Amino acid sequence: MAIDEKPSRNEDEYFARQNADLIKEMRARLDAERKTEKKQTLKCPRDGSDLEETEADNVKVDTCPRCKGVWLDAGELDQLRLVNRGRGVTGGVLGSLFRRG
Repeated sequence: MAIDEKPSRNEDEYFARQNADLIKEMRARLDAERKTEKKQTLKCPRDGSDLEETEADNVKVDTCPRCKGVWLDAGELDQLRLVNRGRGVTGGVLGSLFRRG
């Protein structure tokens, strides 16, 4: 009896799509929550500068233009974990956030 096996590449692509869809859903939920909250400028806890929102792979994080600190809102760390799990240890989104350019 022959067993049809899918190549692991197809499985990797499937799970990468699943992770991407989940991240987009989480992002939409967080964006909806932010719209209902009062709009205020967030300040850097380290130096008091206005934080800027930066996006990497559908994950939005707050960064400080002065000290280059990165600050995460609720749920964003979970999104980063999903992206990293989909890419493996060496290709994660955290590397793209911390590249100096």
